[in-house]
Amino acid sequence: MKRIFLFTAIFFLFTGVLAGCGTSGKTSGSSSDKEKIVIGYFPNINHVPAMVAKDNGYFEEQLGDGTKVEYKTFPDGSSFMTALKTGDIDAGLVGPGPAMNNYMTGADVKIIAGASTGGTVVLASEQSGVKSVNDFTGKSFITPAVGCTHDVQVETFLKEHGIESQRIGGTMKHVTGNPAQYAAMLKSGKVDIAVAPEPWAAVIQQETGAKVLIDHDEVSFGKTLPASVLVASGKSVKENPDRIQSIVDAHKQATEFIAENPEEAKEITIKDIKETTKQELSKEVVDQAWERIGFTYKVDSDAVQAFADSSYELKFLKEKPKFTDLIDTQFID
Repeated sequence: MKRIFLFTAIFFLFTGVLAGCGTSGKTSGSSSDKEKIVIGYFPNINHVPAMVAKDNGYFEEQLGDGTKVEYKTFPDGSSFMTALKTGDIDAGLVGPGPAMNNYMTGADVKIIAGASTGGTVVLASEQSGVKSVNDFTGKSFITPAVGCTHDVQVETFLKEHGIESQRIGGTMKHVTGNPAQYAAMLKSGKVDIAVAPEPWAAVIQQETGAKVLIDHDEVSFGKTLPASVLVASGKSVKENPDRIQSIVDAHKQATEFIAENPEEAKEITIKDIKETTKQELSKEVVDQAWERIGFTYKVDSDAVQAFADSSYELKFLKEKPKFTDLIDTQFID
């Protein structure tokens, strides 16, 4: 128990740390003649392409010697999208939910490639008494944020089974929090059900013995929806298409490396997450999580639209979405 709480405290301290601050512009010191590009991502397995590209120097290779690449990690999609909108990052990986939600409120964001699929798992603690979806009524569940990708997935699934959160008139209490906290919260009884991205679902299973109720391929959109996407600002796409193409090419290299070298990619993942969160995941946890994830730079536009339509029906979006201008596939076609 002490180890879990220590990990949670350290995670909050170190998440978001990066080599420098800021975004495109001239760097200081001896490299003042180089333009700085900042890439954002999360310390979870849906974001492995960014970790692999970082470790192998793919962004540096594609962007050239005149560019200095830095990296910034985020705990959730809201903080990532804020950084993209303010220009603190130039591009990076985020869930489709935050990208769509911000697009609908006027944010200048473009999905320029896919990154991963799957990886959302719904678990219940032993003491919750929840054995199946039939036991969800009146229980509490936690997701990283309101309207995030994982939240929309599970609430779509619940609605299809006649269950709703209190937010839209149902009985289930919804709370939010960092996935690094979930194991402790389930153990303490603060929540009954966790909707967790990998590798945190595998960590929860290992540390708490929680039961998987809805697996990655059973939850709504689990097989088709991009779990993470590569995004940039529309301004960058318009004004710097060559730079965006280089970023996408580096991302494609990383995705292909993962397919060809899964064991080495796992080692990179373990190392990167440890550097960011100070938590060293076991090989067993990563192997288990890896089975629930797929990696691809392609984007299923139909799946994104269907997901968005569900977000609207669940009242996460105020207007019925049309994503004609959100997804730009010119860099991967």
